[in-house]
Amino acid sequence: MTRAQYERLAAPFWKTPWKQKTLLLTNRVLTYSVYLAYPILLIVLAFQQDGRFWRVLLTPAISFVLVSVFRDRFNAKRPYEALGYRSLIPKNTKGHSFPSRHVFSIMVIAMMFWYILPPAGIGLLLCGVLLAVIRVVGGVHYPKDVFAGALIGILSGLIGCLI
Repeated sequence: MTRAQYERLAAPFWKTPWKQKTLLLTNRVLTYSVYLAYPILLIVLAFQQDGRFWRVLLTPAISFVLVSVFRDRFNAKRPYEALGYRSLIPKNTKGHSFPSRHVFSIMVIAMMFWYILPPAGIGLLLCGVLLAVIRVVGGVHYPKDVFAGALIGILSGLIGCLI
């Protein structure tokens, strides 16, 4: 993605303040809703003494640590750093762009929900796609960052559920 491509993508949001506010609010709501739903799932599984509890806890935890270590070592620049523009989603972080940890997290958690309650998992996967689009339009990730985050999240979830 070039600076001109991003500026064309972001222009409607800069021109209309309610669109930008909606983008920011949707980014927050999706992120916090999933981060709230996941502990609730864990509490329900623990309360029911469901044997899948440890798998649902450890799969995202282990893969999150691995993704975080990779991001730290790889340390890819964020698009607003590399291309020199102001992102719609306010962020001052330097580096750590690849892969998107927001998108990874929602996808691996969606896979845990899919494992326990498939309709909820499918809904969360769709939310993950929306979050991926928002993170690119918001200017804090390249498309490759969110694609990689989604792919790693889904594969981590599948591997965790199947072994």
